[in-house]
Amino acid sequence: MGILKLRKNKKFSYTPRYYDDKGHGNPYEIKHKFDEFRTTVGSNPGLKGKITNALDELKNNKDKAANRRILIIAAMLILVFLFIIDFDLSIFFS
Repeated sequence: MGILKLRKNKKFSYTPRYYDDKGHGNPYEIKHKFDEFRTTVGSNPGLKGKITNALDELKNNKDKAANRRILIIAAMLILVFLFIIDFDLSIFFS
């Protein structure tokens, strides 16, 4: 067994005795409510695959305001971090 490899979950094909499969989904299927809208869920492709999937999802996102909002929040958090560690921002300005 590899140290860095994750185990796959076992899958069973159990169907209840009195289950009627006409037009209904599987009641035992565990699914997140946003799975059909995301491309990053599913198998674990590794770090490079995760980053590639996340960047593709970011590029193909139809809501550009959300992308801008995420960038603004990330910039503010970076500035707060630099302020906490007492980084001298004057090196960026002449």
